[in-house]
Amino acid sequence: MALPAQDERTMPAVVLRDLDQRPLEHSLTELHALTEQYGYVVVVCSQATPEPVVRRLYTLRSLLESDRIALFRPELPPLGIAVLARQLRQLASCDLSPGVLASAGRLLTHYIHAGAVLGSVARLDRVPVGLKAHAKSWVPGSQFAVVAHPEPQLVKVVPGATLKGPEFSTWLLVAKGQLQTDWIAGLPEAWSAHGLRETPLPAESPRWWGTGRMIEFCSYLADLSVLYQLVTSVRQSSCHWCGIDVIGDRCVFCSATPPVYEPPAPRALEQRTPA
Repeated sequence: MALPAQDERTMPAVVLRDLDQRPLEHSLTELHALTEQYGYVVVVCSQATPEPVVRRLYTLRSLLESDRIALFRPELPPLGIAVLARQLRQLASCDLSPGVLASAGRLLTHYIHAGAVLGSVARLDRVPVGLKAHAKSWVPGSQFAVVAHPEPQLVKVVPGATLKGPEFSTWLLVAKGQLQTDWIAGLPEAWSAHGLRETPLPAESPRWWGTGRMIEFCSYLADLSVLYQLVTSVRQSSCHWCGIDVIGDRCVFCSATPPVYEPPAPRALEQRTPA
């Protein structure tokens, strides 16, 4: 899901639709055209993306033999993925090199708190769920508030129930599915958010959370200057394989990691008999 632009500088998104259903040559032409137009392409997709789509993405990248296409699948719920993609679109208007922009995604995931209010956790396998919570999920009217990232949390929705939120100021984005609850209205105050915005529910959310009876939420940094400062404050280095500038320990374009040089073990001194 491509979220609306955060501000006038936010770059537009390109949605690669129906990759597993369209003819291969059509998708190949589209991705090749994007690479030629923009120079580099960062494809952000969810862990809930169907496997045929993921295989098609890797096939396209291989056929193009391009080291200018990065495939990034962070372990975020779908709404968090959409927020992260928009943050990268914001940063794309700045003076960041393609490698730094692409690898900034890993950094920014640490500042996203993503969760949902669920009508059932019976099919939830992304967050540890105890037997007690599983049993309670069969009780009619039960609801659960869950945080999947950055650290798993799960509480039954009752008066006074809270979730640990970010320790910095954020905005809150909410996407409503087939669930009604008043609990979500108190979350902006509990998490000291600047405010609450709404958006449609991503198509992959019911698959990711195991139910369509849900309301997904995500807190995020919206200010471009803050995002830019976070990214530029991290030390940059050049990928030893493809030479592109990156931040972090892995190149998003070629997947190479910096080599680890182990110092040679000291040689044992030979015992010699004095002459």
